[in-house]
Amino acid sequence: MTKHTKPNPDDRSDNVEKLQSMVQNTIENIEEAQDSIAFANAEERERIEAKNLRREESINAMRNEIKDEAQAREHGYRNDQ
Repeated sequence: MTKHTKPNPDDRSDNVEKLQSMVQNTIENIEEAQDSIAFANAEERERIEAKNLRREESINAMRNEIKDEAQAREHGYRNDQ
């Protein structure tokens, strides 16, 4: 017997703040990784630099999403829609 549950409503009210926090955390991770490069061998350095590039891409994507969410908020997005 399958149980039918009602999905939780889409609550986007704090998405901008969550995304901003995620961007800040990712920036801090990049900075910490950059600090560790001084103690890394060539292979580790290459891995750290590649990961930081992916982090930068993620930050750009999150910033675009922040813009989209902020616009949705400005244009009257309501949780009960």
